[in-house]
Amino acid sequence: MEAPKYVRLAQTLQGRIEDGTYPPGTRVPSENQLVQAFGMSRPTVVRALELLKRDGWLESRQGYGTIVRGRPAGAEERERRGREVLTRDESRTAGRLVQVGEVAVPVRVASALGLPKRAKALMRRLLVEEDGEAVELVSSYFPAGLVDGTDLASPEALESGTRAHLEARKKVRFDHVTERVSARLPDATERELLDLPDGVPVLSVLVIACDAAGQALQVSDVLLPADRQELEDTYRLN
Repeated sequence: MEAPKYVRLAQTLQGRIEDGTYPPGTRVPSENQLVQAFGMSRPTVVRALELLKRDGWLESRQGYGTIVRGRPAGAEERERRGREVLTRDESRTAGRLVQVGEVAVPVRVASALGLPKRAKALMRRLLVEEDGEAVELVSSYFPAGLVDGTDLASPEALESGTRAHLEARKKVRFDHVTERVSARLPDATERELLDLPDGVPVLSVLVIACDAAGQALQVSDVLLPADRQELEDTYRLN
C-alpha cells in the first residue's frame, strides 16, 4: 500500500530539513512554489505542511510565512522505537516470544498491509520485560509473500532483527517507517500478558515499515502500558 501523497511530500520536506536544504529559522517555499515544484494539488501541499507543523518541524508566523523549526524535541525517541522493532535480536531480548502463527489481522493493521478485512497474516508476538516487569508487547505482522523461505514462522527466537533477516532472505530493502500513535483499552489477552488492572489503557504505536515504493513489508503494533509511560515534548505557542 503506497503512502498517501501528502505523507510522501511531508517525508520529502522533512528530509530536506534534516539535510540542511531548509535550515532552521528559514522560510520553506510557498504553497504555490511547492505545487509547481512537486506537481501536486494545493490541498495535498496544505496537508503535508500541516502534518509537519503538527509534528513540530515547522511553524507559522503571521506576516512571515511558514518557518523551519528543525528537528523537534522527542523525534529521536519516537524514531528509536521504530528502529528497535526492526533491529531487535529476539534471542538477546529480555522477555519471551509468546505467540507465532497465522492470525486474523486487526483492521488497522490490515489497512496498513493493504489487505482486506478479516484477512490472515503471520504474526510474531514478543513480550519485552525489564527487571521481571512487562514493559512492551510487540505484535509484528508480515505479508504472506514474505514468509516463505524465511524463519519468520519458526517458534524459535530469531538471532537477528526482522529487517536484517528479510533483507538477507527475500532480497527486499526497507526504506522508511511511518508511526501512528493512539490509545485504547487492551483486550483480555493483552491485559493478561502486560499484567494490567482492569480499565488501564495502553499506548499503541503502529510501526509501518515500507520499501521505497511504499509497499508495507512489516507492520508492528507496539503496546505500552499507559500507567508506566512518561512522554515529554516541547512546542512553541503562536
